[in-house]
Amino acid sequence: MSIAKILWVDDEIQLLKPHMLFLEKKNYNVTPCTNGADAVQIVGEEQFDIIFLDENMPGLSGLETLSQIKEKFPNLPVIMITKSEEEYIMEEAIGSKIADYLIKPVNPNQILLSLKKNLDTSRLVSEKTTSNYQQEFRKIAMDLAMVNTYQDWIELYKKLVHWEIQLESITDIGMTEILESQKAEANSQFYKFIKNNYEDWFFGNDKPILSHTLFKDIIAPQLSKEKGTLLVVLDNLRYDQLRVLEPIINEYYKTVNETTFFSILPTATQYARNAIFSGLMPLDMEKKYPNYWRNDTDEGGKNLYENEFLTEQIKRLNLNISHEYYKITNLNKGRDLANNFAKTKENDLTVIVYNFVDMLSHSRTEMEMIKELASDDKAYRSLTVSWFKNSPLIEIIQKAQKMGLKLIITTDHGTINTTRPSKVIGDKNISSNLRYKTGRSLSYNQKEVYEVKNPKDIFLPTLNMSSSFIFAKEDYFFAYPNNFNHFVKYYKNTYQHGGVSLEEMIIPCITMEAK
Repeated sequence: MSIAKILWVDDEIQLLKPHMLFLEKKNYNVTPCTNGADAVQIVGEEQFDIIFLDENMPGLSGLETLSQIKEKFPNLPVIMITKSEEEYIMEEAIGSKIADYLIKPVNPNQILLSLKKNLDTSRLVSEKTTSNYQQEFRKIAMDLAMVNTYQDWIELYKKLVHWEIQLESITDIGMTEILESQKAEANSQFYKFIKNNYEDWFFGNDKPILSHTLFKDIIAPQLSKEKGTLLVVLDNLRYDQLRVLEPIINEYYKTVNETTFFSILPTATQYARNAIFSGLMPLDMEKKYPNYWRNDTDEGGKNLYENEFLTEQIKRLNLNISHEYYKITNLNKGRDLANNFAKTKENDLTVIVYNFVDMLSHSRTEMEMIKELASDDKAYRSLTVSWFKNSPLIEIIQKAQKMGLKLIITTDHGTINTTRPSKVIGDKNISSNLRYKTGRSLSYNQKEVYEVKNPKDIFLPTLNMSSSFIFAKEDYFFAYPNNFNHFVKYYKNTYQHGGVSLEEMIIPCITMEAK
């Protein structure tokens, strides 16, 4: 570790000799200086990691010295030391973005603590994070060998996401690579679990909350006429993305409940989101509401009747509530709703489907600039946070808080970064999604898919009598043999959904109360 260089500026610097000797024993290099003018000159000639600056000096005062140093070196941390506790001096110093503020007399341990806080925080946090993950690594490996219930998978996935976000801030690439290998192993095991258990969830008692039961079991019991509720369905939002958005939302709302549920297969909008709003599986939607349901090969939009589905579900559940539904597909629609959100105050339930995250993942496929900005999961999370902070949605949430609304945020499915192609052949009516296929005479590598030869077994409609479904496992994506290399180059390392992975299937629903 390199020795940190400190410039200590005080007109009584000779009295601080014991302090400087103490710091030198702790492996810090201290340069003494007796006045502000010399300090400004020295900083222009030498590089320092941090400055201790006395506030009360003859000639150039501490605040004046601070101002001149910050003018030239705005990112150089300065710790102000003063005898005075007058509020205006503190405000002046803090307004000038000092790193810390100490009141004389200071003892050596105070100085050392301030240095560690300002110079060593990132290193200490990195070391502790790495150490903690190294301890946790073995436990996660053991959990992977033992996991056999959907509750186990939820807990394991949450643990992996926790460490993925924790390790973002450290520079130890080795630790990140170890975690990535654990995630890959987890997805391999999860695919086997889904293959062996998914069908049973529709017939047994031991089953998770699924897309089509979310509204009835989780959302509806929270609705009341005493307090309005804002339900935001952020399309294509992963668990890790919501985790990094939550601190921003926590400025206005506190989380009071979290439900982790499973997206139905295919983990695609027309199936999973329609299931949320209708409270039905796709096969039942097709039978009960043939005018609203659209199959993969049907013309036009596949999610045009979400409000109609929701209205029918509210009637079926005998909920005596008023509701409005909005779908935001572009910036202007978002701004219009933000500007006019007050008109929703009489609703018992206001539902907003926000399509941004879905558009981001698809545009990442189409636009080279977005590919660069979202090159991996860390960048993908960062881009989502950047959008959210500047979106009309955060303004809507602020207004909802002022109106005292309960806030429920959820999604329909997640998405995964696909890296491995899997060859598939089918007739001309085969569906186009890269993570699932449905149609006749499908030819594929059985080791790379979860195959369902009779779609009715998992409550999916069939295009014809011999149609089947296949779902890509782990990070595979389907590619046709024709023009295979071009197709793979175009879609490799893009975010897709529709298949079987932790990222696509295990998703959150959080309930929040206004602060």
